[in-house]
Amino acid sequence: MKSLDIITIGRASVDLYGAQVGGRLEDMGSFQKYIGGSPCNMAAGTARLGLRSALITRVGDEHMGRFIREELAREGVDVRGVRTDPQRLTALVLLGIRDEHQFPLIFYRENCADMALCEDDIDEGFIAEARAVVATGTHLSHPRTEAAVLKALHLARQHGARTALDIDYRPNLWGLAGHGDGESRFIESAAVTAKLQTTLHLFDLIVGTEEEFHIAGGTTDTIAALRAVRAVSGATLVCKRGPMGAVAFTGAIPDTLDEGQAGPGFPIEVFNVLGAGDGFMSGLLKGWMDDESWPVALTYANACGAFAVSRHGCTPAYPSWAELQFFLNRGVKEKALRKDAELEQMHWATNRHDDWSTMRVFAFDHRMQLEAMEGATPEKIGAFKGLCLKAALRVADGKPGHGILCDSRLGREALYAAAGTGLWIGRPVEWPGSRPLTLEPEIGPDFGGLSEWPLGHVVKVLCFYHPDDDAATRADQEATVTRLFHACRRNRLEMLLEIIPSKVAAVDDDTSATVIRRFYEIGVYPDWWKLEPFATDTAWDRACAAITENDPNVRGVVVLGLDAAEDALAASLALAARHDLVKGFAVGRTIFADAARGWLAGTMTDEAAIAMMAERYARLCGIWDAARAGLNTGEGISA
Repeated sequence: MKSLDIITIGRASVDLYGAQVGGRLEDMGSFQKYIGGSPCNMAAGTARLGLRSALITRVGDEHMGRFIREELAREGVDVRGVRTDPQRLTALVLLGIRDEHQFPLIFYRENCADMALCEDDIDEGFIAEARAVVATGTHLSHPRTEAAVLKALHLARQHGARTALDIDYRPNLWGLAGHGDGESRFIESAAVTAKLQTTLHLFDLIVGTEEEFHIAGGTTDTIAALRAVRAVSGATLVCKRGPMGAVAFTGAIPDTLDEGQAGPGFPIEVFNVLGAGDGFMSGLLKGWMDDESWPVALTYANACGAFAVSRHGCTPAYPSWAELQFFLNRGVKEKALRKDAELEQMHWATNRHDDWSTMRVFAFDHRMQLEAMEGATPEKIGAFKGLCLKAALRVADGKPGHGILCDSRLGREALYAAAGTGLWIGRPVEWPGSRPLTLEPEIGPDFGGLSEWPLGHVVKVLCFYHPDDDAATRADQEATVTRLFHACRRNRLEMLLEIIPSKVAAVDDDTSATVIRRFYEIGVYPDWWKLEPFATDTAWDRACAAITENDPNVRGVVVLGLDAAEDALAASLALAARHDLVKGFAVGRTIFADAARGWLAGTMTDEAAIAMMAERYARLCGIWDAARAGLNTGEGISA
């Protein structure tokens, strides 16, 4: 059995998408950064649908190249074929959404890395691992990249793999249009037609719009163009027809497009056609590789294209397999799919990056508790949090499943230093101890401060909420959490909601479950819940049920420590670990309190403080791991 389903080959760029919609590219004030380029998009799109996908391309030895490599890996794409070119920069594309007909874009591809792809970059052993190799037209436009593509195709056929071509005709990239005409989709060219026709016999599947078949067939009569392609290729031909869907031809080309095999289209609002073809191709490849009938494969393709045209960006718009199945079963409820709350929640929750199935979090986001200690000043607290980070990194030692909670008011240097270390990073936004909930001033009255956050940071908010709160307090807190939730989504940030009802009033086994259900009722879907340690399995059962009934795709739950002694905390973790939804802990004072008191008072050295915290954090990690494994640790010490 081959280890890969699909290898795509060709362009890989960074798309800088104008965040403002309805204006000229000249008027864009900010941009969202995504991976781009048809083969790159298709590799990610098919991986989201469950295929084992890989990409062959080149990227620069710089930040954008690393971004593409890392983002593809997060999407589940095999990046062994992504070569780093030390001499060239990664390609960039600037794009905008003017209206449903105009999508200005500029390609920055002068001597870019992916156009340096050559035959030496094609490894026969790697190609042999794949069930299919997919090429795009752009890389047939230059002798060097064409040689690489042809080598990959010949090797694929030698090793029994399928081959596919997305014609992907961009006149600009064939040198037929100027830099300002990136939006152009068709210019007649006998030279391009001749070049394409020398390769069409190498493919089992050829996909294009009507205009793309015009260039491949050498005529603007679509049926004649398809017949010209059929004359040199026995491939299945799939012709995309925009809002009318697509048709497949496996044999002779009939007199009308309507006589081809088709799948149903979807009546949705056209918001952004950029990248729609790559979404379509991802769905088509999923059906093709699963040996579905062409009507089924085209249904997948049309649906994936519908997602793409209704959302911002290319790859970020493409669905997961679970999302696609949900959509096909439920149907269209809101033509502007990005405004369909149920569908958008499914999209967000099933396309998250990274595996955080184990969460051992050292929480030193505390502000009020540290400020109350002898010798504390803002500067000293900030320096101490740097020691906390060192302790966390010492324990993590590059291994997965570790994280920190750190604030940006007193712990900014530590927070910034944690970037790129592999730690999960959570960051509080609440004003310490506030009830009703208010947020740190840096978040701003419009919550605009979140736009400055790195995408990897998780927004953590603590809300002292109890079912018996008076109506005014409840409404105030719910409004703040709701606004925060939507601000997180708008800024592509995950959210952790911490609730501690026991600090407000008496609790029982139903209290936290009741609070959880209330937040779902008002439309708040946290990625994470942070819950106080419960005393009974019943409380855990009810809280977990309240979460999974409303959001089966939630990241999970972490248990907070509440400054408990280690032996008490160990007992709490052992109880929590019996519930699969609980992924770990987020504990602070049990780990750092003694070290903080000594270091802030000047009676403990840096290394002694780091060593004490590292020892306690490591011990808690061991306690959790043993509890999760069903083992009895047998000991714990008072903090």
